[in-house]
Amino acid sequence: MALVKANNLKIAYNSQYIIKDSNFSIEEGDFVFLTGISGSGKTSLIKSFYGEVRPEGELYIGPFNMAKIKRGSLAKLRKRLGIVFQDYKLIPEWNILRNVMLPLFIMGYDKNESEKKAMELLKKVKLSHKLDKFPAELSGGEQQRAAIARAIIHKPAMILADEPISGLDEYSASLVMDLFIMANKMGITVLIASHSLPQEFNVQYKHLHIEKGRVYELS
Repeated sequence: MALVKANNLKIAYNSQYIIKDSNFSIEEGDFVFLTGISGSGKTSLIKSFYGEVRPEGELYIGPFNMAKIKRGSLAKLRKRLGIVFQDYKLIPEWNILRNVMLPLFIMGYDKNESEKKAMELLKKVKLSHKLDKFPAELSGGEQQRAAIARAIIHKPAMILADEPISGLDEYSASLVMDLFIMANKMGITVLIASHSLPQEFNVQYKHLHIEKGRVYELS
């Protein structure tokens, strides 16, 4: 079943269409790489998936057309998404355990259950020894792993990740990609924006590519 469906999709930036006349779909459970050169529109496309940028045409995320979505529906949709930002967006005044618990707080889980789930997940992402640390006390790779743990703790329908391994060393990048694979095996649809495909990747994936303003599905 299609989780994402785009028909005649257009996205403007500074009054210029950076994406136009694009048609593509993403099925539930897909692992997707979105590639394109810098400035091609990868970030804007990802932002349109969670309502930060309003597209034209049709862009359905589940039952919601992002070109016409209302505020109340947008809040419902965002609870079904996990977003991994380029700059992590961890709350600096909160320790890592509390940062990871945040989506569960928003969804109304009690503190004890939230803490238990967060501690289990921090163990899986190899950060159980850093749960009392604050973001500034972690390396870039550790912050990214914490951000991914936060994105998957509520088992969203889809994770959106914008250049998640940019600037990371090889070891950290490998750990981060393993976490996305783990999330996908949990049934979560994963979309990763990247300049290029990884050289070695042992998971079946879909490849979407942006070139000259259009989104193409490549084999």
